[in-house]
Amino acid sequence: MGSDAADEQRDEWHRSLHHTPGSDLSTSTAQSPGMLRLEAISGRRCGAEKLWMGQTRVAAGVASADHHHGESETGIYVVSGHPSFVFARQGAEVRVEAEPGDYIFVPPFVAHREENRSPDEEAVVVIARSTQEAIVVNLPSLFAAPPGAS
Repeated sequence: MGSDAADEQRDEWHRSLHHTPGSDLSTSTAQSPGMLRLEAISGRRCGAEKLWMGQTRVAAGVASADHHHGESETGIYVVSGHPSFVFARQGAEVRVEAEPGDYIFVPPFVAHREENRSPDEEAVVVIARSTQEAIVVNLPSLFAAPPGAS
């Protein structure tokens, strides 16, 4: 003798986990020139409602296009390589140099790019976003004048 509310609560406690093997990441996500984004967890892939998670790879000696992630907060964990995260503060270029084990936080709408200055080592990071899908807005340049500026 159970109620509908009790059945719904039990169902929430008994939902299935979703496993995405590292060999099964998807490239069917927003991309920026110079980097490869691989999707692991999203609304499309596993029914996530508030989270997007995946991996980014930047080849040796390559920089991504300038971009931002709209309203998403982005958390980054550096797995391998020595990527640089570049953004503009008051018109000046700021570089955050990272190494394996480091974490980076990118606030919503902050224009940035990833660079890999290593001549022979790919940079690999795990990324998590606060929206279920990857929002990527590619930009012409971090240092372009904002619209309406003279």
